[in-house]
Amino acid sequence: MAIAIDTQGLTTVLDVTPSWQNIMLTGKHGIGKSQILTTYFEAKEMKVKTLFLGQMSDPGDLLGLPSKDEDTGRTTFMPPYWFPVDGKPIVLFLDELNRARPEILQTVMDLVLNRKLAGRPLPEGSRIISACNDGEEYQLTDLDPALVSRFNIYTFRPTETEWLKWAECEGLDHRVIRFISSHPDMLDNNNDKNEYEGLEKTPDRRGWEKVARLLENVPNPTQLHQIIVAGIVGVRAASMLFLSMKEDGLQPVDVLTDFKKVKKRLDNFKLHEFSQLNDAIARYFESNKAVAIDHDTLCKNVSAYHDYLLKKDHEAYAHFVSLLDGTNYKQMLIWLSKELPGTYKKIITFIQQL
Repeated sequence: MAIAIDTQGLTTVLDVTPSWQNIMLTGKHGIGKSQILTTYFEAKEMKVKTLFLGQMSDPGDLLGLPSKDEDTGRTTFMPPYWFPVDGKPIVLFLDELNRARPEILQTVMDLVLNRKLAGRPLPEGSRIISACNDGEEYQLTDLDPALVSRFNIYTFRPTETEWLKWAECEGLDHRVIRFISSHPDMLDNNNDKNEYEGLEKTPDRRGWEKVARLLENVPNPTQLHQIIVAGIVGVRAASMLFLSMKEDGLQPVDVLTDFKKVKKRLDNFKLHEFSQLNDAIARYFESNKAVAIDHDTLCKNVSAYHDYLLKKDHEAYAHFVSLLDGTNYKQMLIWLSKELPGTYKKIITFIQQL
């Protein structure tokens, strides 16, 4: 069994793995493999070329078209559309590797072993990363052990917290973010029995992004919208989402801009509601949205909310502090240390006493 890594772990793997070592990621569809890789390498100004091997029917789709060299009389292959001709290194992302036809895999073997395609070498510094669907519900091709041995293999399992932070940074609809925060088990189709549902739609991260984009300009969704959403993430997930949207949820910006106004609503909160609000506020800082609020207003309201939790609910305050004591939400702790040193000292003292 391959070792499991989350998004942060994947970033570390990409940082330290030499370019000449190939990486294979296994996991379910729709968990963001290609999106995370593209974002990572584009930040390093490297182009990512994604090849969907499961869709290729002939080795020529990968090798390029054959042609006759008039000087030698021999057959050569024209470079395929994705092959870099400018000499700059690329990231070759071989998606659906274990859905490829055996004849396609033979061509891939030469590519990952010798870093050549029909005798044409990839530019120095290029990287090869593959992705495999993992589960009995997929129609898969058995991979040759010799091919598998050419890859460093990791099972990619991004956490719900990572997705929520990403969603906040992307500005996805707050109702979807709040729903996933309350029901993290609904983010992915975690079917323990691994049963194939056929054409029955089930939720995944790609689907939830679609839902958020669909609803972002719809303040009052109708029954028709629920039907559309059901076609994206399934009937059960859509029903639960629309039921949650009827609840009057408190947003981080409400607390951070006018704590006094929302204090009475907080008096009726239960522990799970405080936990959801704490998470939401921490994500708000992580996405750098909080710093857009007037400095004095932000300081006053963060201090008031902190003191309120400290006095009102020990468990809710412990949860708030626990968010700052880990690695997921660094921005808020950094901000507190600089802007509210007195509050920061209280938090550190509380942590030391645990």
